[in-house]
Amino acid sequence: MTVAEIMKKMILESNGNQHDICHFIKVHSYARLIAQCENLSPQLQRTVEIAAILHDIACPLCREKYGCANGKDQEREGQPLVRTFFAGTDIEPDVLERVVYLVGHHHTIHAIDGLDYQILIEADYLVNANESAYSKENIRNTCEHVFRTETGKTL
Repeated sequence: MTVAEIMKKMILESNGNQHDICHFIKVHSYARLIAQCENLSPQLQRTVEIAAILHDIACPLCREKYGCANGKDQEREGQPLVRTFFAGTDIEPDVLERVVYLVGHHHTIHAIDGLDYQILIEADYLVNANESAYSKENIRNTCEHVFRTETGKTL
C-alpha cells in the first residue's frame, strides 16, 4: 500500500470525524516535513509517515470503551488495531512491526529508540500544542527536554 492509499483508508475508517481526520493529517504533515529535513532513508521516511497517519487509530475505540482517549489506553488498544488495519495488504512485515511498535509507544517519551520514534513524538506534540493551546512554558520545556531534531526544535 502506498502512503496515499493508507491515508485514504484511514480517512474512510474515521467515519467522518473531522477532528480525528484533521489531527492525523496535521501530524502526518509535520512528521513528513521533519523526516525530509532530517534526511531519513526512504524506508524510515515511509515508516514514520505511516505511523503518523495511524498513531491515534485507537481514539474512537477508547472514547467508546473508556469515555476518553487516554494516552496509555491508546497505546495498548492501538497495536491490535494497526494489525487489523493492514490484514490482507501487501505492507512489508518489518514496516508493519515498527508501525505497531510506534503506535504502541507514541505517548511514551522515555527510551525513544529511533529517529522515526523521535519524529512521531515531536510531530504529535506540535499538533497537540496548537490544538490544546499549551502554554509557552510547556512548549519551551518540552522543546528543551524532549525534542532532539533540529527541524522539530525550529518548528
